[in-house]
Amino acid sequence: MIRSWFRSPIAIAVAVLIALVVVLSTFTIVPETKQAVILRLEQPYRTVNAYQPGEQFGRTQAGPIFRIPFVDRVVWVDKRVLDIDLPNQPVLSTDQLRLEVDAYARFRVVDPLKMVVTVGNEERVRDQLQPLFGSSLRNELGRRPSAVLLTAERGQVMDNIQSSLQRLASQYGVEIVDVRIKQTELPSGAPLESALNRMATARRQEAATIKAQGLKEAQIIRANAQAQAAQIYAQAFNKDPAFYDFYRAMQSYRNTFLAQGDGKGDTQIILSPQNSYLREFMGQR
Repeated sequence: MIRSWFRSPIAIAVAVLIALVVVLSTFTIVPETKQAVILRLEQPYRTVNAYQPGEQFGRTQAGPIFRIPFVDRVVWVDKRVLDIDLPNQPVLSTDQLRLEVDAYARFRVVDPLKMVVTVGNEERVRDQLQPLFGSSLRNELGRRPSAVLLTAERGQVMDNIQSSLQRLASQYGVEIVDVRIKQTELPSGAPLESALNRMATARRQEAATIKAQGLKEAQIIRANAQAQAAQIYAQAFNKDPAFYDFYRAMQSYRNTFLAQGDGKGDTQIILSPQNSYLREFMGQR
């Protein structure tokens, strides 16, 4: 009967199918881009091809692995960098502007065993990290004025958000690779007009302050220059008073008798030859 059973094509096909199922259940191929967490009777047993910093493709633990059929279960965890998108997050800045911020974070699972034990799979990791990301974003931007997002300090803001999120994400075996703010907008309508008016007023006040400071510095520079000029004149007079008087008289004659331009040279001056103003022409001191 057994011989006849093995001669039956249907029996042979069933046997081959069973053997194939057993083989497929016994051996599994781990790809380069995946980490495998093996659960034996639903308890963590071991990790295969776990992420290692600086590793190169082709030199990892990827390849065929053995498992006990119907006893071991494989949980696949992506080894590549994953992302979290955070659109339209309302943020209230210190200057009382309500902003809508679009941001994203990139992360990698570096401890797949911890991730599987704490949350189970990648989708649940995203679900856990998204509110934490939003909280870190609001906490950081809520301590700063809105204008900081338009300055070089924006990079420091994103670094602080990344550090804050990393402290929370470590419990899931996750490393935060990067955090970026894509877009920041003011809500439309009356709040937008009010915010723009406040920003314009603040900029006018800042411009007035800068202008006043510039005028103050200009007065100080002008006063210092006049004092320095007076000092130079005094030094020149002390060295040769006669030459100094002659030089100043020549400058006065030039401005008086050789003036050119519109409205200059039209005034007539009548002086007696003995006038002290003309003593340089008379050769008298």
